[in-house]
Amino acid sequence: MPGGERTGQTGWRRQTGLLLAGSAGCFIAYVTLATRESLLTFDHGAREWVSTLRSDSLTVPMQILTTLGDGAGLVPLIALTCLLLWRSRRRWALALPLTMAGAGGLQWLAKWVADRPRPDATPMGFPSGHVLTLVVILGLIAYLTAGSRARAWSVATGLVCALTVVSVGFTRLYLDRHWLSDLAGGLAIGLAYLLLAIWLVDVVCLAARAADRLAEPS
Repeated sequence: MPGGERTGQTGWRRQTGLLLAGSAGCFIAYVTLATRESLLTFDHGAREWVSTLRSDSLTVPMQILTTLGDGAGLVPLIALTCLLLWRSRRRWALALPLTMAGAGGLQWLAKWVADRPRPDATPMGFPSGHVLTLVVILGLIAYLTAGSRARAWSVATGLVCALTVVSVGFTRLYLDRHWLSDLAGGLAIGLAYLLLAIWLVDVVCLAARAADRLAEPS
């Protein structure tokens, strides 16, 4: 076996192991969050703390900020990201709408399985769909910019993406739409799904393409 091919297979196995192990670990964290009643103490404590921060001047800004995780915020973000990726990362530009549609289906399935009410007693609370979907799309943006030669740009992008997820997550607490464990569950299952999507698009697809090239007659 040529050295380059052996090295490529070793790298493929390493990437596969890391991504799938990370995805499985995040999924296990999600299941733990979904089944532990002991988290109620932290949930109620966080809710009481956030209630001390509420004021009329903050409510409207929180309502506006939380729309970043709604369809009104996600659809333009997905469209803009696909447009920016079209020339440099066309594979991801094509995969992103399917990835986000899968994330939407996953959040509804997870909510249905958990069947946990929100703090205001309305249904479908766990996990937070806002956090789940933002972790997927913003995590993907951070991942795709991580390889940029401009290190300061990639670090800044990662920080902005992380801050956005945290900020929108806080709005869900402030507006009394989620428990703290709902946010943690959305983070865990969102990361699990994100790592799996990266494995499928960037590892499996590239490996299959490389295998096809090797199979072509010289």
